[in-house]
Amino acid sequence: MDVKEFILSQVREYYRNAEIAPTNIEKREFAYGDFEQKIAQRHLSFKNKAELKAFALEKAPMHMHYSPALYRFPDARPMERKELIGAELAFDIDITDMDLPCQRVHGKEFVCKDCLGVAKDEAFKLIEDFLIPDFGFKKDEIEINFSGNRGYHVHVVSKDVLSLKDDARKEITDYISGNGLDFNEIFPTMSHKGVLLGPKPTDLGWSGKIARNFIKTLESGVDSLIALGIERRVAKNLYQKKALVEMGIKNGNWDMIYIKKKKEFWENILKKQVIKQSDVIDKNVTINTTHVIRLPDTIHGSTGLIAKKLSFSELEKFNPLNDAIAFKKGEMKVKIEKAPAMMMANKVYGPFDKVEEYLPSYAAIYYYLKGFAQVLDVGASY
Repeated sequence: MDVKEFILSQVREYYRNAEIAPTNIEKREFAYGDFEQKIAQRHLSFKNKAELKAFALEKAPMHMHYSPALYRFPDARPMERKELIGAELAFDIDITDMDLPCQRVHGKEFVCKDCLGVAKDEAFKLIEDFLIPDFGFKKDEIEINFSGNRGYHVHVVSKDVLSLKDDARKEITDYISGNGLDFNEIFPTMSHKGVLLGPKPTDLGWSGKIARNFIKTLESGVDSLIALGIERRVAKNLYQKKALVEMGIKNGNWDMIYIKKKKEFWENILKKQVIKQSDVIDKNVTINTTHVIRLPDTIHGSTGLIAKKLSFSELEKFNPLNDAIAFKKGEMKVKIEKAPAMMMANKVYGPFDKVEEYLPSYAAIYYYLKGFAQVLDVGASY
């Protein structure tokens, strides 16, 4: 059997037992893709989950997407004829654009527990540092799912966001990424001689985040301070006197120890201290209500993993390379010229250098879909 035909048979088998049930099915636009294109066709609609499941079983799509937007006529085209009802607020967190130490080892095509851990931290940061405290959304108004590849999708499904226009959605992404922050407002005495007054950890909004972030960095040690661009000698001094520095910050006094050219110093540090959500959030997904996004609990055609929907408690312990494996049966023989190592199902595979060997189906399919493996035999998977 041809490898693509075999993978499609495995995808179809997954959908035979999968429960795919997005809310408001009849009001959403759907799209699907194949081995060559993530979106080969869109402007599809389904009346109910039975129709959606029948489609998945018939097509065995390698990719499935749906719209955060709700429409009166979701299969109409062009877009204006769909008649927008409203749109959820969707965030696509992807670590591709981050420069992580582990990515220098395995590249950006692969993922490991470390970079996926960063993606999870960013999802929690988005929810717990912004969506809940700053925007007032409740946990039951927020849905989370693993993207199936290199990140997470977070959906705010509150009725309050449905009518937001694109410019309002842009303001939200700008706020979360820290765009346009005026540090002279956060540090009102920064441009004057005398005691440097600044934010307290208990302050609301970005002011409190800046104070809490710096204290956390300070407590993490000298290396964390150096990573902010602080000279080693100054970093050591800050760390040695951290109790004094923390006490000052908690009272709004950022001037507890002498720092040369303190205005320039703190401006530089605080710019780096800003939580860089913009590095991992695809703003176009949040701003553009016509965008489609990965359908929860479907197969990601670039990995063979499940874009798994998660509760808050599940997210805490979730390990995608263990918990989102779709193809658990059998082995496949592959030929790999060169590929980095990865851990799946608590077992390390690779690194590979000119090898031919049998791998579990989930690992073989992952390497194949990433373009690193040639499949020599699928017979062992039956």
